[in-house]
Amino acid sequence: MLNKISYKEMRILIYSISMVLGSITPSYAAVIPLGTQLAEKQEIVRNNGAEPASLDVDKVEGNIAINIIHDFFDTLVDTNKQGQIIPKLAASWETKDNKTWIFHLRKGIKWSDGTPITAHDVVFSWRRLTDPKTLSPYGSYFVDASVMNAKEILAGKKKVEELGVKALDDSTLEVRLEKPVGYFLQMLAFTISSPVSEKVVKKYGDKWTQPEFFVSSGAFKLAEWKVNEKIVGVRNPYYWDNKNTVINKVTYLPLSSETSDLNRYLAGEIDITFTIPLESFASLKKNMSSQIHISPILSTYYYSLNNKNPLFNDIRVRQALNLALDRNIIANKVVAQGQIPAYTILPPGIGGFKFKQPDYVSWTQNQRDEKAKQLLNEAGFSKNHPLKFNLIYNSNGLHKKVAIAAASMWKKHLGAIANIQAEEWKVMLENEHQGKFDAVRAGWIGDYNSPISFFNIFTTNQTNNTSFYSNKDFDNWTHKAGETNKQEDFQKALDILTNDTPIIPVYYYVTAQLVQPYIGGYYADLLGQTSTKDLYVIKH
Repeated sequence: MLNKISYKEMRILIYSISMVLGSITPSYAAVIPLGTQLAEKQEIVRNNGAEPASLDVDKVEGNIAINIIHDFFDTLVDTNKQGQIIPKLAASWETKDNKTWIFHLRKGIKWSDGTPITAHDVVFSWRRLTDPKTLSPYGSYFVDASVMNAKEILAGKKKVEELGVKALDDSTLEVRLEKPVGYFLQMLAFTISSPVSEKVVKKYGDKWTQPEFFVSSGAFKLAEWKVNEKIVGVRNPYYWDNKNTVINKVTYLPLSSETSDLNRYLAGEIDITFTIPLESFASLKKNMSSQIHISPILSTYYYSLNNKNPLFNDIRVRQALNLALDRNIIANKVVAQGQIPAYTILPPGIGGFKFKQPDYVSWTQNQRDEKAKQLLNEAGFSKNHPLKFNLIYNSNGLHKKVAIAAASMWKKHLGAIANIQAEEWKVMLENEHQGKFDAVRAGWIGDYNSPISFFNIFTTNQTNNTSFYSNKDFDNWTHKAGETNKQEDFQKALDILTNDTPIIPVYYYVTAQLVQPYIGGYYADLLGQTSTKDLYVIKH
């Protein structure tokens, strides 16, 4: 993780890191303490919380799919537990101006079917992600990274072949940016930039993710996929770092029921839960505290308002709902697992910065409620003409509890009526992108440790901008901050976004999981991910 430094210093530092990475010992392997006796059976069962909509790297969004893809695919570079950039599929790289980058792939790297991974696969994959025909939720990812011509390609104004990425030979990749980007390597560490096999995708089309056709570059490959039952990954013998992997088999369950998750964990059928039920947390903490793992995460829980909806065209309505939500009660009484009340989209300390909070953070909740009433009345709503809207959340006990609490607060303090409705994860995502909602439960995990990772999803026409918010001043300050990496520029963008209130921040997430005592190597990084290849099963 880089501390706050000037843009010039950041450019020098990133360039220097790329020059010396060969001397850094990577931390992407299972590290087993001396004297540890391993179990004969190295298999793990993890609950993943829901059924993924896809396992196609270029078509997914959200942690449900990315948690699994993270185990199956490698990126060119990665970040270790200390936040340092480390080599992955790329052994080394260099740049002289932070605009043209050259990546050298590892010698002899192979897909899980034994065929070579080449720079041509990377070119194909990045073009496919950016191609508007792919309809990827992350289609604008390389637009955000300022890769040459990505913006025009996504808009249909240029051909995908004009993307600023080229294979100089089978093992050398050239990437051209339109401007220096201080966080470019951090962006390449995010799972969505993982290459897929050009040969396999072209041969099988959308069917390539079926187990019989699937090929991967990571420590595991897909062995079985029974929809709504389980996804099974087995050791990939062709993985470039296979010698440092211990787990032979990982099973991901799609259990959305927190009760089922807990019961199966207590019965020994699950090794790592997806979360911990709120109602059971206190007793579990008392009786099984060593198995509870709470970790901070760069993630914000919020309600996204449909800014295209006439109900929320008026900024006063959005601000009123925002002010009348008592985050302290939700964070400390409803969820109560270490979550922090959120008043802006940015998690504390992101990028090494400390940002100024909105003025109303220092107000009492009564003061916020009074201001909220005033704003809503000015917008034309009253007891005789109450604000009514639907609040959607994906089926989950925690989300339901938070939605009930929020609806109760809005009803009590504003007379507003929020009709809460549960939807399946895949259905909710589809409706979000189509704008078929009034307000919806949302969350964002930073793709990399920079405010830009959160700001980009609110820029005009960004593919992940499901609040349909648009403000040219915000766009301009976001773009400027991305170039300068200066706190004052980030603050300008944050102030605009917070004042416009396209969303209602609720709290900052923590990762809360139960982990069996015989699972070694467990950790959750700042993006909330736990790599199965870093784990091992202790004899028990």
